[in-house]
Amino acid sequence: MAFISKKRKTVNSKVDSNKAYSLKEASALVKQITTCKFDASVDLHIRLGVDPKKADQAIRGTVSLPHGTGKTKRVLVLCTPDKEAEAKAAGADHVGLDEFVTKIEGGWVDVDVIIATPSVMPKIGKLGKVLGPRNLMPNPKTGTVTNDVANAINDVKGGKIAFKVDKVGIVHASIGRVSFTPEKIAENSQELLNAIIKAKPSSSKGTYLKGISMASTMSPGIAIDTKAFVH
Repeated sequence: MAFISKKRKTVNSKVDSNKAYSLKEASALVKQITTCKFDASVDLHIRLGVDPKKADQAIRGTVSLPHGTGKTKRVLVLCTPDKEAEAKAAGADHVGLDEFVTKIEGGWVDVDVIIATPSVMPKIGKLGKVLGPRNLMPNPKTGTVTNDVANAINDVKGGKIAFKVDKVGIVHASIGRVSFTPEKIAENSQELLNAIIKAKPSSSKGTYLKGISMASTMSPGIAIDTKAFVH
């Protein structure tokens, strides 16, 4: 039997595993049950009634969180030389092409978002095996394949995140930090949920939002009442 510390027992006692909390309640509770000594991430885990193997049900998209994520995103821009100055001026952390393609092929992925111009996509298509599993592959649907690199960088740095359903039908996304007020956590969560609800495919039958859980780093999950989001 795994050892459970006294602190963890105290935390667990604050979460009623038989209750589905409102978004407002969960946003306040997640701050109370976080015991990390650092500013932990707050994440939402949304289980959807979709079949990700079907192309039209492989939910993905982007959303701009009103209060950002609380984390400074490291951005790599893959582009031709004529776009490098624009990317650097907009705040990209890394800018270039061939040298970064080589580094990524070697396993380097020390960035949070990769933006690419359409003209270089043929060169980076081969990186899909490395970037795809990490949700880092540039994609026009998420605004990360564009000629307007400055605007794309500003969106990412300002709190725009990408979400994607995994192979078992769950969306995992970071929506803030425990240092945020409960109101900011709730508003960011609501914005993400709105975007996921809007992305519901017409071919999805039955219950769409099957389960929502909120948790911070190393905290127990808090079940959220899905009925509040069914219209």
